[in-house]
Amino acid sequence: MEKVHVNVVVIGHVDSGKSTTTGHLLYKCGGIDQRRLEKFEKAAAQMGKGSFKFAWVLDKLKAERERGITIDISLLKFSTQKYTMTIIDAPGHRDFIKNMITGTSQADVALLVVSAAKGEFEAGVSRSGQTREHALLAYTLGVKQVIVCVNKMDLTEPPYCQKRFEEVSKGVSGFLRKIGYDPTAVPFVPISGWTGENMITVAEKMPWFQGWKVRRREGSSSGRTLLEVLDSVQPPVRTINKPLRLPLQDVYKIGGVGTVPVGKVETGILKPGMTLVFSPTKLTAEVKSIEMHHQGLETALPGHNVGFNIKNIAVKNLHRGDVAGNAQQDPPSDVKSFEAQVIILNHPGKIKAGYSPVLDCHTAHVTCRFAELREKLDRRTSKKLEDNPQILVSGDAATVKLVPMKPMCVESFFTYPPLGRFAARDLKQTVAVGVIKSVEKDHGSKPSAKAQVCK
Repeated sequence: MEKVHVNVVVIGHVDSGKSTTTGHLLYKCGGIDQRRLEKFEKAAAQMGKGSFKFAWVLDKLKAERERGITIDISLLKFSTQKYTMTIIDAPGHRDFIKNMITGTSQADVALLVVSAAKGEFEAGVSRSGQTREHALLAYTLGVKQVIVCVNKMDLTEPPYCQKRFEEVSKGVSGFLRKIGYDPTAVPFVPISGWTGENMITVAEKMPWFQGWKVRRREGSSSGRTLLEVLDSVQPPVRTINKPLRLPLQDVYKIGGVGTVPVGKVETGILKPGMTLVFSPTKLTAEVKSIEMHHQGLETALPGHNVGFNIKNIAVKNLHRGDVAGNAQQDPPSDVKSFEAQVIILNHPGKIKAGYSPVLDCHTAHVTCRFAELREKLDRRTSKKLEDNPQILVSGDAATVKLVPMKPMCVESFFTYPPLGRFAARDLKQTVAVGVIKSVEKDHGSKPSAKAQVCK
């Protein structure tokens, strides 16, 4: 029987030990084959990194990925008893926040790594640290489950210090509660990603650790190690029963075959013989065949990255960011405007109506204008603080009306989550993240009756 698939995003401050921890998991439970490991170990030794760091495995893989060598994603897969887990993005990546939002897939679980080493936890949680920001992003983007790894227990003073674990856990639990998570549903596990303490097998050096416990709606669970925590997560619900939405990543012209768009099925199913509509171009075409990993496919399901052959549309008429849907079932259309709930993350100035950053939403990158600042909100409770605010600054949450500067297809987060999350970029950084609450579809000349319907 095939194991259920779970996507994990690893978050936390720069030096919390994410790569080492992730590398260790992949090394012990993963798809990294012995041969490749030996190759890495040799290379590591030659470079004087003889104390073979697990992080190095991960960095090698990451470098291969960034250089465009598509490594078999199975290298970033590992198995627990119940699940096959894929590490979506090992952060520390320049575009991590953007990737997390437009990411190849939505994370089901966030593994938050915090360092217990002296001074490091404090740096990560300070105002400028990324620990809070990443956790807030995960929450805003709908990642419901969080696991906290209190890492570097080998570097506390004294090593493997219970008091330090409790202090760090209390601090993290406090800000997770402020963000909106329920700390009783969050497991806290002390580990050392470097020595492997308490990751796969029960810690010998932390006899004081009685284990983690969580209370969730679906029931309680408990255990000792990080691997057991990963095994205790709730399996994700995939949306097959929704209409098809497939954002295009690329479009190829293949000799003797014709036009081949490529992308990931986000919702619904794709089958040969289906008539597709592409938005915003409004072109239609029939699917002739579907391929995944160079093999023919009769049905593509959510999560599948596929190429499909269509007739009668020239390659130049389709672009990355276009969305394919089923012509017979709620076909996608471009939007005149949309209402979104945004959180301003890091903007040096004041944001006023008229501000126009680039929005990254699914595979599209389109400049959008903040046409109206409708309400300022409390970030945690989403309660209204003020109507029609004049300005927004870093840290503010607000409801705004956005107008795309060129045709764009997006959806409400509640109907099609993967097409309803976005990052706004400006000044070479992510200035805001948001979720789309409703869209006003562009149906040519019809009045905007649809705006109320798409909540």
